[in-house]
Amino acid sequence: MNKIKTFFKLLRNDHVGVLCALIKNIEGTFFSRFFNDALYVKLIYFANFRKFLNLKCPQTFNEKLQWLKLYNRNPLYTTLVDKLAVKKWVADKFGEQYIIPTLGIWDSFDEINFDTLPNQFVLKCTHDSGGLVVCKDKSILDLSRVKEKIEHCLKHNYYYSGREWPYKNVPPRIIAEKFLDDNGHVPVDYKVYCFNGEPYKVMLCLDRDKDEPTKFYSFDFKWNLLRHNLKGKKAPEGFTLPKPKSLDLMYETAKKLSQGIPFVRVDFYDLNGHMYFGEMTFYPDSGFDAAILPEIDQLYGSMIDLNGLNI
Repeated sequence: MNKIKTFFKLLRNDHVGVLCALIKNIEGTFFSRFFNDALYVKLIYFANFRKFLNLKCPQTFNEKLQWLKLYNRNPLYTTLVDKLAVKKWVADKFGEQYIIPTLGIWDSFDEINFDTLPNQFVLKCTHDSGGLVVCKDKSILDLSRVKEKIEHCLKHNYYYSGREWPYKNVPPRIIAEKFLDDNGHVPVDYKVYCFNGEPYKVMLCLDRDKDEPTKFYSFDFKWNLLRHNLKGKKAPEGFTLPKPKSLDLMYETAKKLSQGIPFVRVDFYDLNGHMYFGEMTFYPDSGFDAAILPEIDQLYGSMIDLNGLNI
């Protein structure tokens, strides 16, 4: 009864808030599949930002990512989000030495023979984002939990969550990769933001496998700390981090990979000075990042040129 009273109190005092909550309840559900892409992204955008999506004249980063989802449908993107197919695509351009070795490929979890895998490895699904299992010690791996996670991901079409259309037709498979061991930890993730084929900055993601919040820091390619972090969390005055030895190679590789693409984030690892390609991301946070600083939303939006793109 108290919950019902609270609901109607909210309804009286915050009609928009209740509407947004109701919309977010359909996000990624089976029911959401009945909405076409344009209507769906408009609804989810409204639920996250409490304002209408401007598709006629998009200005912000989040708005332009929605526009790109709907109208910039280059068939190549399906290959580039496929975590297996993109490895061959990048290897053909730059060589196998920059690709994390693949240990196995399977269509179902029950096909995996864990006895043939090394003590440390990474499992991931090729067709989604987030279906990742990092194994640092096979002897203590909880296979039942791993199976539950992987099989859930195999059944999930990531496209329906945020209408990131390149994922829609990626074949669902499981791959095992070599674990990049950085003194017992996952190495730093270097995410290069590229606008219209030009790398702008590199965002570092640290401590992703530790029992503490992941830390994010942004640098330009002269290794100056950028004070305007996406979410507004500023590093202490004078703060810096070691410059990766392969930074120049990351810049050149990202520049070549992003040619002809209005926006893409290209991810890399640096392990003892050797660069490894990670993945390519076209729509960070699916373009629904309400926590981004307004000035950064505007800045990044101004850097994406939509002129000349066909609808």
